[in-house]
Amino acid sequence: MTSVTSPEPTGPLLVRVRAVMPALAPAEQRVANAVLADPGGVAAMTISELAEVASTSETTVIRFCKQIGVPGYPQLRLQLAAQSATENIRPGVGGDIEPGDSLADVVGKVAFADERAVRETAQQLDVESLAKVVAAVAKAPRVDLYGSAASSFVALDLQQKLHRIRRVAFAWSDVHVALTSAALLGEGDVAIGISHTGTTVEVIEAVEEAAKHGATTVAVTNFPRSPLAHTADLVLTTAARETTYRSGAMSSRIAQLTVIDCLFIGVAQLVLPDAQKALEATANAVRGHRVKGPVNDQQN
Repeated sequence: MTSVTSPEPTGPLLVRVRAVMPALAPAEQRVANAVLADPGGVAAMTISELAEVASTSETTVIRFCKQIGVPGYPQLRLQLAAQSATENIRPGVGGDIEPGDSLADVVGKVAFADERAVRETAQQLDVESLAKVVAAVAKAPRVDLYGSAASSFVALDLQQKLHRIRRVAFAWSDVHVALTSAALLGEGDVAIGISHTGTTVEVIEAVEEAAKHGATTVAVTNFPRSPLAHTADLVLTTAARETTYRSGAMSSRIAQLTVIDCLFIGVAQLVLPDAQKALEATANAVRGHRVKGPVNDQQN
């Protein structure tokens, strides 16, 4: 049975704003854009001033506050001021990648964005939901993983990790194969759909098909009010900010891998000591395919 409502966004204020952005009304999105563009500046504004900047009404500003889980505008200003004070962004590092940036600037900005994606994803990840997914995967006879484009590599990563601890898992990126596999799932099986936007049709269709046959369904997405999140029984959210040159491919993938790693470790903990034996057996199986030398001797 799929969830009737999507989970509310959690974590730091600006993470929540970005998470609900696609689900907001156009006027509320203008308020959100103003907040994200200058959090410190908005913290110093009256509600009338913010409404004017966003070309909307004070009532819309209040509705926006409710959408992100803030009781009212005074509380929004306080939270924005607090978060602005704790944000430690070095000049030239925390911004978007520009066409004229040097390679050194690019390295700094990529590293900063990826570090922030991991940190903010961990801050807002619902551990209770994660524990439910871990328990379902640990006892599942079979796990299906669906992802397209960059998300397909994340699905393959989880497949490989689960196989190494003797969990039966298959990652599908082709929609026809995914749908036919989903149709063969049943009670106790788990289907995990991975999509940064939560709007990838192929992934949504596969998760819906799995749900029809009684499988437990899971969404891994950046947006808790997305169509994929509405489709799934359980939702694990990321907190990635895509920038120029990086849309749907880099910081979102790092954030997804953070969630996947947490899920994998949780499952491995539940199936110890079998997981340890399986990891040792799989490591031994490929040991002969490494060039022998001082470094590998120390690692092995």
